[in-house]
Amino acid sequence: MSPTLPAPEIQALIGQHTGELSSLRRTERGFSSDLTALVEGEKGGFFVKAVRNRPGGRRDSLTRERLINPFVSPISPALRWCAEDEDWVVLGFEAVTGRLSDFGPGSPDLPRIVQLLDRVGRLDLPEVARDWPETRWDRFALDETEAELFRGKSLLHTDINPSNLIVGEQNMWAVDWAWPTRGAAFIDPALFVVQLVAAGHTAEGAESWASRCTAWTKADPKAVDAFVGATVRMYRAFAERKPDVPWIKAMEAAAQAWADHRRVVLV
Repeated sequence: MSPTLPAPEIQALIGQHTGELSSLRRTERGFSSDLTALVEGEKGGFFVKAVRNRPGGRRDSLTRERLINPFVSPISPALRWCAEDEDWVVLGFEAVTGRLSDFGPGSPDLPRIVQLLDRVGRLDLPEVARDWPETRWDRFALDETEAELFRGKSLLHTDINPSNLIVGEQNMWAVDWAWPTRGAAFIDPALFVVQLVAAGHTAEGAESWASRCTAWTKADPKAVDAFVGATVRMYRAFAERKPDVPWIKAMEAAAQAWADHRRVVLV
């Protein structure tokens, strides 16, 4: 998030929805946005995400998040308004009170995380998402036959990590639906496994948590193995391009540990 971002421009654009602002506090989350912030105004509090209004991935991701929101509430905070001009696209969500989830071994959050992932897995695939096939792992599969194993009719979040699963006193939310897709139901639980290993779990222990998700129990082991191999190759490619980014190396190591556990042969 750039410290030189012209916040007054954002305030002028969203003022019709918020009223006069009393505070704007930037958040640490929001790697794919130019601005994420909690704002307080005459009309209440909101969580806002803003990106420059330019063609391409970040604008497209905000468009998907706007379109999918009615179908993922109340698992995700409700979208209250959107605003756009020549320079900015902004979404204003219901502000919820919570903290980042803890994926570490022994975390009391883990049972609730599994329950939330199971709720995500039971969401119906809306018509708007039928033209959003999941293809990001295809180029890391060994061949088209493997890539075909990632196809499916389930709505996927595809960015399962501690900062996107928010823990409240009574509720939990899956936030940042920036790139929802249609694919095989096991993919979200599989992403959970990689994150658990990166957080310090053994691969066997991580799979034991994923096995509590209905989508995981119904998965074809061959499809899971293909996905594990593709995930290792994906993070390996990312690490080669950005060797000095610690989180990428950590995810590569976690995926490799999982592949070793499943005895997936990498070529």
